[in-house]
Amino acid sequence: EQLSTKYGIICLENNSTLVEQSDCLLFAIKPQLLQRVTELLKPTVQTIQPLIISIAAGVRSSDLDRWLGGGLAIVRVMPNTPCLVRAGASGLYANHRVTDLQRDQAESILRAVGITVWLKNEAQMDIVTALSGSGPAYIFRVIEAMEEAATRAGLERETSRLLAIETVLGAAKLAMESEDTPTELRIKVTSPGGTTEKGLQQLELGGIEQLFESAINAAINRSREMGDELGAET
Repeated sequence: EQLSTKYGIICLENNSTLVEQSDCLLFAIKPQLLQRVTELLKPTVQTIQPLIISIAAGVRSSDLDRWLGGGLAIVRVMPNTPCLVRAGASGLYANHRVTDLQRDQAESILRAVGITVWLKNEAQMDIVTALSGSGPAYIFRVIEAMEEAATRAGLERETSRLLAIETVLGAAKLAMESEDTPTELRIKVTSPGGTTEKGLQQLELGGIEQLFESAINAAINRSREMGDELGAET
């Protein structure tokens, strides 16, 4: 009742009743629960044949299709938490049964909370998961490190945190809106012999590129493992 009153949406107690009234279903539940939920809906879904959109991490479209009885148009999506502030980045993959109209429908839903990109093959979803799906956590960790370093150097913690957050926000906004690549932007802000150059030298000495490559590859591998584990469940 609260959801219905606040957001003006229709709330139903039974999932099958919902499916009967829908031409598009978006599954936004824990991956470990998806098989149990979808298999209960199989008979109704097979009758209605709605577009299926899944944001359940790691669950491959073939497994979801199997749980729902097969032959369905499915779009897999990997969004990220900045969707909460309409600054999300979502990767989408459509199986061969998805029509152009259904692609537009799926994209319009996700574009309400950020940018969208379509992937050529489903295997790329693991990379998107590691990059933009897990990426906010990497950036939060960078902000933590910048805040801590500035605080230890003598700034008040609140000031360090605000400056670190706004710096990351401003840099991302500039990278998004500028015609220059991130590499070109970095070069422009790095004066020879200046403070930025000295700071960047330390990051390079610390192996920043190798660290991020290791982090992303580890997340890719875990995403693949999750797909195997979830798909193997009976």
